[in-house]
Amino acid sequence: MEEPLGPPGEGPVEMPQIAEKQTPAASSESTKRVAKSAKPSVPASSKVSAATGSARKRLDSKTGQEYSSNVMKPTVSASLKSSSTVPVARRNSTGGLPEKRQSNAGSVAAKKTASPSGSEPVRRSLPEPRRSSLPSVVAKASTRTSVSDATRKSIPVSPVGRNLRTSTGSDITKQESVRKSSVKPASSVSSSSSSFSRRITSTSLDSSGSSGIRKTVSKLSSPSARSPSISSGLRAGSLSSSLDRSSTLSGRRKAGTPESRDSRFIVLPQVEIKAGDDVRLDLRGHRVRSLTASGLNLSANLEFVYLRDNLLSTLEGVEILTRVKVLDLSFNDFKGPGFEPLENCKALQQLYLAGNQITSLASLPQLPNLEFLSVAQNKLKSLSMASQPRLQVLAASKNKITTLKGFPHLPVLEHLRLEENPILKMSHLEAASILLVGPTLKKFNDRDLSREEIALAKRYPAQTALCITHGWEFCRPDHAAESTFRFLVEQWKDHLPSGYLLKEAYVDQPSEEDACHCHFTFVQDGELCSDPQLVFNYQWFVGERMLSNFAAIPDATGVVYWPKREDINKILKVECTPLLGETKYPPIFAVSSPVSPGSGIPKVVNLEVCGELVEGNIIRGHADVAWCGGTPGKGVASWLRKKWNGSPVVIAGAEDEECQLTIDDIDSSLVFMYTPVTEEGVKGEPQYKYTDYIKAAPPSVSNVRIIGDAVEGCIIKGVGDYLGGREGPSKFDWLRQNKDTGDFLLVSSGTSEYTLTKEDVGRVLAFIYIPINFEGQEGESVSVVSPVVKQAPPKVSNVKIIGELRENNKITVIGVVTGGTEGSSRVQWFKKRSSILDGEKDLEALSASKIAKAFRIPLGAVGYHIVAKYTPMTPDGESGEPLYAISDRAVETLPPSLNFLSITGEYTEDRILTASYGYIGGHEGKSIYNWYLHELETDSGSLIPEASGLLQYHITKDAIGRFISFQCTPIRDDGIVGEPRTCMGQERVRPGSPRLLSLQIVGNAIEGTTLSVEKKYWGGEEGDSVFRWFRTSSDSMQSEIRGASGASYMLSVDDIGFFISVSCEPVRTDWARGPIVLSEQMGPIIPGPPTCHSLEFLGSMIEGQRVSFIASYSGGERGNCLYEWFRVKINGVKEKLSTFDFLDLTLEDVGRCIELVYTPVRQDGTKGSPRSILSDIIAPADPIGVDLEIPDCVEDEEAIPEKTYFGGQEGVGQYVWYRTKNKLHGSALIDISSACEDAVICGKTLSYTPSLEDVGAYLALYWLPTRADGKCGKPLVAVSNSPVAPALPVVSNVCVRELSSGTYSGEGEYFGGYEGSSLFSWYRETNEGTIILINGANSSTYEVTDSDYNCHLLFGYTPVRSDSVVGELRLSEPTDIILPELPKVEMLALTGKAVEGDVLTAVEVIPKSETQQRVWSKYKKDVKYQWFCSSEYGDRKSYEPLPTQCSCSYKVRFEDIGRCLRCECIVTDVFGRLTEPVYTETAPVLPGIPKIDKLEIEGRGFHTNLYAVRGIYSGGKEGKSRIQWLRSMVGSPDLITIPGEVGRMYEANVDDVGYRLVAIYTPVREDGVEGQPVSASTDPIAVEPDVLKEVKQKLDLGSVKFETLCDKDRTSKKVPSAGSFERRLLEVNRKRVKVVKPGSKTSFPTTEIRGTYAPPFHVELFRNDQHRLRIVVDSENEVDLMVQSRHLRDVTVLVIRGLAQRFNSTSLNSLLKIET
Repeated sequence: MEEPLGPPGEGPVEMPQIAEKQTPAASSESTKRVAKSAKPSVPASSKVSAATGSARKRLDSKTGQEYSSNVMKPTVSASLKSSSTVPVARRNSTGGLPEKRQSNAGSVAAKKTASPSGSEPVRRSLPEPRRSSLPSVVAKASTRTSVSDATRKSIPVSPVGRNLRTSTGSDITKQESVRKSSVKPASSVSSSSSSFSRRITSTSLDSSGSSGIRKTVSKLSSPSARSPSISSGLRAGSLSSSLDRSSTLSGRRKAGTPESRDSRFIVLPQVEIKAGDDVRLDLRGHRVRSLTASGLNLSANLEFVYLRDNLLSTLEGVEILTRVKVLDLSFNDFKGPGFEPLENCKALQQLYLAGNQITSLASLPQLPNLEFLSVAQNKLKSLSMASQPRLQVLAASKNKITTLKGFPHLPVLEHLRLEENPILKMSHLEAASILLVGPTLKKFNDRDLSREEIALAKRYPAQTALCITHGWEFCRPDHAAESTFRFLVEQWKDHLPSGYLLKEAYVDQPSEEDACHCHFTFVQDGELCSDPQLVFNYQWFVGERMLSNFAAIPDATGVVYWPKREDINKILKVECTPLLGETKYPPIFAVSSPVSPGSGIPKVVNLEVCGELVEGNIIRGHADVAWCGGTPGKGVASWLRKKWNGSPVVIAGAEDEECQLTIDDIDSSLVFMYTPVTEEGVKGEPQYKYTDYIKAAPPSVSNVRIIGDAVEGCIIKGVGDYLGGREGPSKFDWLRQNKDTGDFLLVSSGTSEYTLTKEDVGRVLAFIYIPINFEGQEGESVSVVSPVVKQAPPKVSNVKIIGELRENNKITVIGVVTGGTEGSSRVQWFKKRSSILDGEKDLEALSASKIAKAFRIPLGAVGYHIVAKYTPMTPDGESGEPLYAISDRAVETLPPSLNFLSITGEYTEDRILTASYGYIGGHEGKSIYNWYLHELETDSGSLIPEASGLLQYHITKDAIGRFISFQCTPIRDDGIVGEPRTCMGQERVRPGSPRLLSLQIVGNAIEGTTLSVEKKYWGGEEGDSVFRWFRTSSDSMQSEIRGASGASYMLSVDDIGFFISVSCEPVRTDWARGPIVLSEQMGPIIPGPPTCHSLEFLGSMIEGQRVSFIASYSGGERGNCLYEWFRVKINGVKEKLSTFDFLDLTLEDVGRCIELVYTPVRQDGTKGSPRSILSDIIAPADPIGVDLEIPDCVEDEEAIPEKTYFGGQEGVGQYVWYRTKNKLHGSALIDISSACEDAVICGKTLSYTPSLEDVGAYLALYWLPTRADGKCGKPLVAVSNSPVAPALPVVSNVCVRELSSGTYSGEGEYFGGYEGSSLFSWYRETNEGTIILINGANSSTYEVTDSDYNCHLLFGYTPVRSDSVVGELRLSEPTDIILPELPKVEMLALTGKAVEGDVLTAVEVIPKSETQQRVWSKYKKDVKYQWFCSSEYGDRKSYEPLPTQCSCSYKVRFEDIGRCLRCECIVTDVFGRLTEPVYTETAPVLPGIPKIDKLEIEGRGFHTNLYAVRGIYSGGKEGKSRIQWLRSMVGSPDLITIPGEVGRMYEANVDDVGYRLVAIYTPVREDGVEGQPVSASTDPIAVEPDVLKEVKQKLDLGSVKFETLCDKDRTSKKVPSAGSFERRLLEVNRKRVKVVKPGSKTSFPTTEIRGTYAPPFHVELFRNDQHRLRIVVDSENEVDLMVQSRHLRDVTVLVIRGLAQRFNSTSLNSLLKIET
């Protein structure tokens, strides 16, 4: 990837002071004229003297190019002063086509200054390579000669040539390569190089001279044989060679002098020299006229194409370059348009079009990867072109640009250059560019953006950029809003509805998740438009930048849009489409500034309460919330109840958005309070919404029901849920149904309870509920019918259990039955663990319900209490309530015992006897069972262990002839043991008859095997049973085998083909015999397998011998037997060798055994069992050396002879190497140790590595073959065919060692003959991996310069042998990055105090040493800060970082009080290194002085609203701060305290109308320290609109009457009741006021109070009673009146005060805005 030579962002370099004055423009012009117009004749006496100076180089972080300049003051001779100039018009790569010029020789002579661009003629014709891997190293002598020749050809004056040769002879080879961004200022070598280049320029050159230099360039750049070429792809004749290294660098380098300003503006690329010829094309200056020419060879593989300085006028043919990345078309004849063919170049990254005649870029297509575009030095009048999504640098200097109209959307542009354009006359062009490009712009005209211009750009309205691109004339920001609006209106005026004018069109500042309104206002005839036919349609859009394409936001079609999180930092646009009737007009638009992130603090936009305000209904509060960037959460809702004469009170439990209206809410106003809360827990400001007063519902009742049992004698009650205010004397009626007619007759009234009588049995009753409220209003009645009344059931009492509570005893239950009969009643028995009855809970039934009253206690009831359930019943089956009786104690049990014991079964061997018994005495536990054997019936017997614990016994052989008994010991479950009881058997045990249970033959039916009998005998002790064996033929003929009478039999040959069986007659020891049993037959018997009876080896067991074997066979006719030879290793592993009948022993068999496995095989293929034999260990043969040969030998290459050995395992033989000058033969070779005097022993191992001493001599090897056991054979001797050859020169272990700070030494180990004059070199490796040769560094030591910083050093070692043979260059490993000393911070100091609210600033103190001062000024990049806050853990103090506090300043917070603060400072240099952190700590932070900030009063400005004071407290933990509410008259400084109002909330009233409400907040810290009081005020309180409307109407009438109430006895009661008020009429007009008591049937109306409005007349209010007011006429006449509502009270008071306005200091009419 190539980069431009002149990167954006580099300003002019710093210039050294020049002795005499000169202007930059004049210097530049004089340089060009001197370089182009000087004649070829220069006197010999003319001298050129130059004082060189170095300018600082600056690095650009983006392109990494190096800039430097050298300034000198040449003296021009007299002949140059008088010479005439001939301007030559030609295109060039730096200055374009020259304008008309005049000779400036005189001016140059007068000013005595000439600062020519030293390499200007050379720059036009030489390539500008960006970097090289290893630059060419040119020999000094050849370079000096070439330069001299080139000078003689191009400059005909010999003195100048001599001067040139003299001044540069020692410095020509000190060449510099182009370095990347990491390279630092060059050494002094560049000074002499610059001087040399300037001397060439200062001489006279005409056009032919220039061409002469151009022709000689290709001859001057021939590199030496071993130096790599800079640009291997350059063709002969191309302008890509360099005059010399120094002048090339000077010409390539971007100079900061005024003379080279044109080159700096144009920005030309460097040639990518690393790319191969297959991807690079360099045809600069080849006078190419067409891209479709046959010899141009354009291909789709090209990536770097350089066609600068040609005659191209069209881009036809460029579409083939689909992979091109860098395209240089500078200085051709393009005029434009015609850039459409570039559309195929999708991969293009850098496009250079400088120095053409282009007038427009409108046809330039969108190139998706274009990053750099240079169109400098053209004839562009604007930059209108397609959007370039990745363009970062746009260089358009030296054009004719006069407007920014049509400026494209460049979303990532970072650098814009517009130098030397007419548009620079426009004021604040930089601010306009910032508005057009956006926040990505970093540099303008090669310098960083000005802070003033950035601040100025922020003052312009949002639509400025759009207006600029449409031709709006840029103006000052103060007038920009109005000017841009007029500009847009002028464009829209022809498309607006006729007769309408657009007054305003703008969008509010958008914020995340906050309501953003758009405003489009039309006027008609100078007034706001109210035509209902004119409607607007809205559509919102969003875009990344002001000039980007805006995308429509779905469903955003209203006046309001809520920006989302993804809209942050984006631009909003809203289109408004007017519709007048059915006519739709073109849309107009407004754009916003970027959407800002939300504050995270939600706020309520609108609050509503829905639902009918009637008791019993559910009302719902709804809040529209702007979440402002926070995560939407669930707000906190609460309801407050406000009585007409009290303050709001929280309703307990009403914490949802819905509220059920209850009786307590009647005649009260509810307040819905909503506090929005985000998911993060951030709370917004609570908002309130008042409802009207709640009305009582009409009286009604629901859910009417009768409770109680409908049984004779019970009391039932009618109940229901009443609704409708306070319940009054509701009516209740009970009616009984007539069985005959079905009608209901009234039986009771006035009560809700009723006692059922005998008359009600079998009938239903009806209950009627008539609801009546407290005022006597009657509601709709509701009735309910009871179930049929039942007769009272039978009962039982005095239930008892009698009888003894013991196991198996009988008990009885008795009781007194009423309403039924005892004989019909039923009893059920239960058992229960405890003696406490709880109905049927925990009862376990012992019987079913029966008529019998007696019960026998079962065993299961032992330990339980007995419960009897007695159910009284009538004879007809009707049952009453059951009654339970429980025994006073638990049932007892009997002692454990057996009532019977017996044994059943047959007393014979193998039979089973069974014992049985009967147990009594509670629950049986684990009783003990034992069986005994008795010799006699009278003895104690012996226990049978295996039968213990069992009720059955299986008679075994041991019991034969004995008696058997069974003993049982009863045991209860509680562990009590009873008396044991024994039962004796009736007879002795008899044995069973002898018999065989099974009989079979075991064995294989194969000849030679032994068969055995397997049987199972039963019937006493077995005696000598009788066996007989039988042979059965295939035709079922059976015969007994003689002599076979035992339990086993061996099969013989006679049995083959027969079946074998055996019989057995069982015999007991007492000679009792059983039945004979015959086994199943086995067979037929088959023959036996083939067998080898003997096996042995035949032959000697010695290496090299052949071994065979001898074997004997039996088992049928012999077939093809199998032979397998195995080698048995020491570890027992076998290796198969052969299957022949013999084996040849080899070396591998020595020391190991041989095993032969012989497998006999019968003729029918049957195989027998294999048989093996193992030999003794194989002995080795005698050692013999068969062959020995020495290969050709080379120094330091190991020589390994080729030899052949036989005779066992080879041991360590004897080897002796001899070195001889002459080659030996015959006997001399055999007896080399004594026959040759010059034979020198040089080695005694098998292999030998020739050394330097062996070179040129012959090598001979003496070998004595030896076996592993030490036995030796005959020796062998061999000699090499040729002498030892020397090795090529090489060097190894090349490394760099640091001798001292900044001094390095290169080392290496030489090998390859004797070393001659080896070559040393030093290289510099950049961070990008480019390796650059350091000119002049040709010794083994090197001193570091500034250019080496941030690079690695490499040492190059080229070995040279004494015979001048040159080896390969070896480079050392790169050193560590060469870096200067790290910046150090001596200490870190803090300014400010560690007090809450104060700002602490960290200041670093730099060491005063010269080194550190230089490091800080030159290499310091950034200083990072991090603040920490302490936290105590036990006895130690630890610090936790504050993540967001990373600047040098820190404002102390409330949370920091009592803690220590620490600031950490880390310095980063330009090389990315970090210093050790430096700390400074504060003392524990003290709390600040208490204060309140941003104090404000919230609430709408009407007299009926609720107001709340809010502020931000700081200064430690807040204590009991004080708040006081006051009133302030508009225009008066006096404040009137409102008594008792010291809370955070205040409810306004009529007394506040016309005043400003003032809240004074005195902050108080927790420890009592007070801060300065702070006040906040509201706007003047206005009258609520509904009240205002009614007051205006009544004031217009002039005379009004009000219905009021008056307390007739205020002295007797502290609190007036509803019955203590009397009706009064309040009559007021413009002159007087009076209170009249109305007349009645017996009296006339009387006036109780009358008076005018003259002072001290006034009207008072009561804050705790919103229905009450007091009229004071004078000190003796006053009256307290009551009205129905606060609304009426406020109207009354305002009307009276309005009529009394002439006595007020401030006219109430002015407050009410009533025209008098």
